[in-house]
Amino acid sequence: MDIHTKAVHIGDRKKAGTYTPVTTPIHTATSYFYESTEQLDRIFAQEEQGYCYSRYDNPSTAALEELVNSLENGAGALACASGMAAIHLAIFTALADRRKSIVAANAIYGASVSLLMNVLQPAGVDVRFADVCNLDDFRAAVSESRPGCIFMETISNPLLRVAELDRIAEIAREAGAALVVDNTFASPLLCRPLELGAHFSVHSVTKYLAGHGDVLGGIVVTDREHLDPLRALSRTIGPVLGPFESYLTMRGIKTFPLRMERQCANAARVAAWLAAHPRIERVYFTGDPAHPDAAAVRRLFPPDLTGAMVSFEIRGAGREEIFHVMDALQMIVRATSLGDVHTMILYPVMSSHREISPKHRERMGIRDNLLRLSVGIEAAEDIIADLDRALAQ
Repeated sequence: MDIHTKAVHIGDRKKAGTYTPVTTPIHTATSYFYESTEQLDRIFAQEEQGYCYSRYDNPSTAALEELVNSLENGAGALACASGMAAIHLAIFTALADRRKSIVAANAIYGASVSLLMNVLQPAGVDVRFADVCNLDDFRAAVSESRPGCIFMETISNPLLRVAELDRIAEIAREAGAALVVDNTFASPLLCRPLELGAHFSVHSVTKYLAGHGDVLGGIVVTDREHLDPLRALSRTIGPVLGPFESYLTMRGIKTFPLRMERQCANAARVAAWLAAHPRIERVYFTGDPAHPDAAAVRRLFPPDLTGAMVSFEIRGAGREEIFHVMDALQMIVRATSLGDVHTMILYPVMSSHREISPKHRERMGIRDNLLRLSVGIEAAEDIIADLDRALAQ
């Protein structure tokens, strides 16, 4: 079944009795009872399929998990209250019976860096960063560290690097490490990490999947080996997504492939326009033929679907000039997120990578003149016109 069809149909129309709802209802109950205590006991023991307590499972959330699992072609999924909760849970599961050591890509989302350095490392987990786009160096780092987990992003935040994910999966398997991939920027339309050998694919559903700026949530999709441990950890820790958020996410996913296709097309036009603008020093875009990872993009992503994020540097700009350009925007939304139907702009130094030290940001290649643009579904001409006005101020 094509991903466009899955997005519309999977997870819905569960028979609730003598009737079948067309879409999955919002099940707000925290507890469930049955005609016999014996049946309830079997459900608690997971010997019979059913629901007993919403920290363990919920019909609305289960429908969302079925849907996203189908999009990613995994063995199962688990929805969480945020993308960071999903990353945390995936890494915990990966390390459950492995050496407490992580090798992570050296250019990733700031909150993920904070999780690794400020939460896991003080708790006794060895953390090392390496260039995931340099296979020889990365293989050497893995060989030296002998990690239990490798963590990376399909498209890195915010400089949009694309590593050869299938090659990294081979390195992980050779080392006996579990590969956790944050697939938020790519989405299942561009890439499905489990098909390329990853053990976990993680999303902030807040972004492209829900897509309308009204949901905070995350989801982990995993393989057969890790599904039961993932669910067991979740039942204890309880990072669950609520039923209303699950409903809204499913509603958003129905149009996700259409939105993403439009956003990718718009991003290509915006990136080309920015590259020709005299005030722009450099443009980062995965669809650029001169992108440093262009070969990996061509090999791993579908034709003409290379992502909807565009980062760019304004020539000679500092914090004051960046703020001036952002404040001059009339349509593009100045806000901390991405993947919404509306175009959004973010200053990484101020927001996504604010907690990272200036020296660490410099090592990551995140300069003070960098802006990150999440391209929406508006007319590309209107997005470009807004940028043009702001850059001319």
